[in-house]
Amino acid sequence: MVPESTPTTPSTTTFPYLTPVLVKYTGGDRILNNTNVTSETAKYFWFLLTQNIFETNTSDVYKIEASLTFLSSGSYFHGNRRRRNSLKFAFDGFWSQYSGKLCMVGSASWYSNGGNLINLDAVLKRNYPMNLTIFSSLITGKLESLASPNDPNYFEPISLFEFGSSSYYQYSSSNYQYSLVSGKFDIDCRGGIDIPKNQSLGLNPGLFCYTMKSRRNDVFNLEYLNECSSLKNCNPLGKDDNDELPSKMTLNVIQCSEEEHKVQYVIKFGSGYQYQISYALDPNIALVGEGSWDEKKNQLCIVACRFLNSTDSLDNAGVGDCSIRLSLRYPAFWTIRNRASILGQIWTNKTANESGYFNRITFRSPDNSMAVVPGLRYEYTVTEKVRKLCPFNKSVIKKGNRYPKWKSNDLAFHMLVEDSTGNDSLSRATPSFFGDQNFVVNPFSTRTSMNGTIEVERKSTHHGPLNITYTISPIRSVIFNSTLGISAEGLYDEETGRVCMVGCRKLSTGESMDCELLLNVQFPPVYAKEARQITGSIKSMREETDPLYFKHLEMTGWVFYREEAKRTVQRLDWEIVMVLISNTLACVFVVLQIFYVKRNPQVLPFASLFMLVILTLGHMVTLVLNFEALFLGNRKRNNISLGGQGWLEVNEVIVRAVTMVAFLLQLRLLQLAFSARLGDENQKGIWIAEKKALFVSTTLYVSGLLFALFLNTRNLISYGGLILDGFLLPQILLNIFHISKENALSHPFYIGTTCVRLLPHVYDLYRAHNFARVQLDGAYLFANPYVDFYSLTWDVVITCGGVLFAVSIYLQQRFGGQCILGRRFREVEMYEKVPVITSEQ
Repeated sequence: MVPESTPTTPSTTTFPYLTPVLVKYTGGDRILNNTNVTSETAKYFWFLLTQNIFETNTSDVYKIEASLTFLSSGSYFHGNRRRRNSLKFAFDGFWSQYSGKLCMVGSASWYSNGGNLINLDAVLKRNYPMNLTIFSSLITGKLESLASPNDPNYFEPISLFEFGSSSYYQYSSSNYQYSLVSGKFDIDCRGGIDIPKNQSLGLNPGLFCYTMKSRRNDVFNLEYLNECSSLKNCNPLGKDDNDELPSKMTLNVIQCSEEEHKVQYVIKFGSGYQYQISYALDPNIALVGEGSWDEKKNQLCIVACRFLNSTDSLDNAGVGDCSIRLSLRYPAFWTIRNRASILGQIWTNKTANESGYFNRITFRSPDNSMAVVPGLRYEYTVTEKVRKLCPFNKSVIKKGNRYPKWKSNDLAFHMLVEDSTGNDSLSRATPSFFGDQNFVVNPFSTRTSMNGTIEVERKSTHHGPLNITYTISPIRSVIFNSTLGISAEGLYDEETGRVCMVGCRKLSTGESMDCELLLNVQFPPVYAKEARQITGSIKSMREETDPLYFKHLEMTGWVFYREEAKRTVQRLDWEIVMVLISNTLACVFVVLQIFYVKRNPQVLPFASLFMLVILTLGHMVTLVLNFEALFLGNRKRNNISLGGQGWLEVNEVIVRAVTMVAFLLQLRLLQLAFSARLGDENQKGIWIAEKKALFVSTTLYVSGLLFALFLNTRNLISYGGLILDGFLLPQILLNIFHISKENALSHPFYIGTTCVRLLPHVYDLYRAHNFARVQLDGAYLFANPYVDFYSLTWDVVITCGGVLFAVSIYLQQRFGGQCILGRRFREVEMYEKVPVITSEQ
């Protein structure tokens, strides 16, 4: 095939046309284990050149290295290991640029059925045409084993089926010649439906190939005529068997000429949303064709051909029967009934009596998918009907409330639709047009329009309802067909936050629609203090006896306004500062207590060890949770996707460091108090009082814990925060049982620490008055409602309780441990302490 030549110098020449675009192989079942793979598109390979390309002593002959990898979507088990059906050969060989022939030899490692590692030696032969047309783009090749048939390393020949070249990644190939289309719609697509030019959009100059390739991943819906209930005269693939009609179609661009406005396609057919590998090819369900854009019609005409002789062996496969026509256009406007950005049709120029004839088929892009062609507009047809059905009552306007602006991304939301039986549908509602301007809504970027970026006038408010359209796309549905959505148009009043629309839902993949739907949506105010929940309904305006009638559906939606998001970021910045301040103050107050007991060591034994343990554990638990998030990579720690994550993470490190200092200082204070107790043998009475205080406080804590768990298991963590808020309780009980007048705690320590514990509750009262509560992990860095009890009632109760405990400590250290008790209890205790005089005395 190619003369063996001697390599001379490395070559910088590239050969992109050696790499195929669409591939398939047959054979190789013995080594690739494809006997259980039913889909032909699951068998594909990939041929890649390395950078080791050399010129040789023979003109136009190059020595090259390449890899050939066979892939399959199937897999099998070898022993206890699951193996993917892939086999990679490494090849060396020669390529003749003059003749287009390639011959290479190489090998691959593989495991036999017995589990032994074997070496597969093979020769690869391919023949490439130099002058490409749609008929010569089909390339066949063969991979053959170099072992004898009786050798265990032998495998059956593998046929390679290839179409096109890697110009798929380049836009055009200089050696490809368009031969099926002339560039005139009337000549190439004779028999198509004539559509006036003003009903279709034109293409931007110089962006033809970009426009054609930008929608190559779209899956088009096929719509058949009513008489296509059977396969006869309906299948575009020319089949007339018991297979079902294809319902989907894809257009894959493999060649494009910007100068000629021509394009080469591979057209694939299938059913459902089955995943298809873009470079895998099944000739039985695919067509190849050429298209040309007609500026006079604003339409693309495609002449398509079938693959022939590809059912058994691929050696004689070819391209022929180019009787199929497709036309494609970009509608200039949408309506409530038609929201396809691309419309087209498929037909044949054969007569009804000829083999391969089929009835005309319509195809359209998925509804509500924006086209890349600018100029799309919307024609409102039911807004007057909406005005009659939904009178907007101005008396409901509340002074001071402000709702999302018209043309705002805040009008996009997710919603849950529920019927009376409990079935629900999770959907996404997105505005598609505001007035005459179409928008692409992206919640994480600035709003853009197909006609350019449009700034929203924040200060101006439109008076009266304005035109708006919505697309409701089901994400999960058991109410309506999950693959079909609702298109709606109506009015939005930004003074009241109300949307009223008439909607249409598809009844099938065809053109039949139910446009007797009435949708009402009520947005909450932008700065609502209560939960931001959208409410609404979907009603059928048909009679109950109508087969298309359905019962009233309730709609609940969630929205997080952008303005509120900005305020939340500002609130988080402020909460970071408050966390740092409160933790720093906690360190300061502990240091002051340590200095106090250093100056007054006699008071150390009278400090409640249980109180100090509670404070120490409080800091330790915080540290453990933070370090667990740090080392285990728990991204749910105090970060939320509102921006400024780097700032949050840096400050988290500072917070951890300050918390660690507070923990060590608190631990030091506990160690000093415990050592003072142990070092004084005359403190038996204080140990007895400590045990009594421990018993009473533990009883109270356990009782409260059981009650909290009875109400809600999530209250467990919050209950720990409540215990910390009342950290002075063990000291109060110790003072009572020991009747102590010692100033065990310095004023800055117990008053300052109390203020640090109560500050979050005071702040929560302010936050509840100015911000709505956000049900979002990591949305609170200070006064976190998940680690303490926070509500209007709890904030007041805990604040009053903390102040009461601090006042009690002050009174006990001034007037005695039992001064806070009633006189009756104090007298009993005094009576018990009267010394007994024995007879010896």
